[in-house]
Amino acid sequence: MPDDDLTSEPPPSPVTPSTPAANAPLSLSLSDVTLAVGSLEICTEVSMEAAAGQIVGIVGPNGSGKTTLLRSVYRMLRPRLGQVVVGEDDLWELRPREVARRVAVVVQEPRTDFEFTVREVVAMGRSPHQSAFAQESAADRERVERALAHVGIAELAPRAFSTLSGGEKQRALIARALVQEARILILDEPTNHLDIRYQLEVLELVRGVGVTTVMSIHDVNLAAEYCDHVVVLQDGRVRAAGSVDAVLTPEVLEPVFGVSVERVPRAGGRSLLWFRSNTDPGPEPPV
Repeated sequence: MPDDDLTSEPPPSPVTPSTPAANAPLSLSLSDVTLAVGSLEICTEVSMEAAAGQIVGIVGPNGSGKTTLLRSVYRMLRPRLGQVVVGEDDLWELRPREVARRVAVVVQEPRTDFEFTVREVVAMGRSPHQSAFAQESAADRERVERALAHVGIAELAPRAFSTLSGGEKQRALIARALVQEARILILDEPTNHLDIRYQLEVLELVRGVGVTTVMSIHDVNLAAEYCDHVVVLQDGRVRAAGSVDAVLTPEVLEPVFGVSVERVPRAGGRSLLWFRSNTDPGPEPPV
């Protein structure tokens, strides 16, 4: 059949997606997004933006809606109201394969009840780019090996994913996101349950990925160190959003977290945030 035959055109997709340059980071925008689980409203009229290439941190107390909000961005929970836009397209109007080519996710508690090897888990990131039943190509294998080496776990490739430590699992999932070649990376508490060394190593990897990144994170000082822009959530609503220096202040954080906050200047870096209970003054911050 000639290439220009028009007699068997495929049915149109629900939306004609824009076609950004290959691997170019995409912007992300949420406009008045309201999310609910059953009859329980979790997030209310949330608006936020991540410019192309930015790292945006979402901080807030437990139960503030951080994880629920992220689920709307990787299409696990459809907004009751509002819109999620990636690049120029409504996320919820795109085909699932097109979404997977744009958005990669590293969840807080990955499933470990399977016996895939680390290499097999990382190779799953190529599936949005492969046709059904296609065999892994030499180019796919090269991407997987390069990603494993980039995150520093090449020697773990034959190991069962379920046997890895928390930090090693996060590295493997970041490698999977790399081979997925998505333009937006979503991470839900990427440093949760990790010791200090692995927290820093994982966030250094995230900073080096080079795509638009949105992550929920408990440690406000890590958010200050690694994020370009911060969104503060409380009770499912945005209480503040903006640059690190503008948002991570005692005036914003004290009423949200219910603690006393002091900014301690550091030589050659951003201020350290010192937290104390309102009922127990505790030690003075270092000078």
